[in-house]
Amino acid sequence: MQNSSKLLKIAVALLLIANIALVAFMVFGRSEKSKRGNGTKPDATEMLAKELGLTDEQKTTHRQMKEEQNKTLRPLTDSIRDIKVQFYSLNKEAQLNDSLLNEYVSRVSALQLKVDKKMLAHFNKVRAFLKPDQQVKYDTLVIKMINRGRRDSTNKTK
Repeated sequence: MQNSSKLLKIAVALLLIANIALVAFMVFGRSEKSKRGNGTKPDATEMLAKELGLTDEQKTTHRQMKEEQNKTLRPLTDSIRDIKVQFYSLNKEAQLNDSLLNEYVSRVSALQLKVDKKMLAHFNKVRAFLKPDQQVKYDTLVIKMINRGRRDSTNKTK
């Protein structure tokens, strides 16, 4: 009886210490993050301007082009999201109809193709107003943007 009481006290003490450590980590971790910045993403236009050395006129042109692009893409990406919600809602169905699944996949694919074509056209328009030395940097930057956050599936650890 006395051993189990002692073991229970040790377990409670360890849990209490673990909870205090977790709370301390969460509090101090947040304060460190807030010291580094407000946690928002940096403005892509400003990053691009800095990387490429854009003039004020080029910054203005790029910002306008980006706003136009966003207005064009937003309905398409919203439609893709809506179709995917409907598609994944089929999860609750006991029997899934292949033709229905293919229909949803085709709809998403068609819209994604439009998005990708519009993005490439946008990249080409941006590239066209850049100076030749900026174009070289831009070409590299576009590939970096496309690959950001990507984990290469070929680099699997054994």
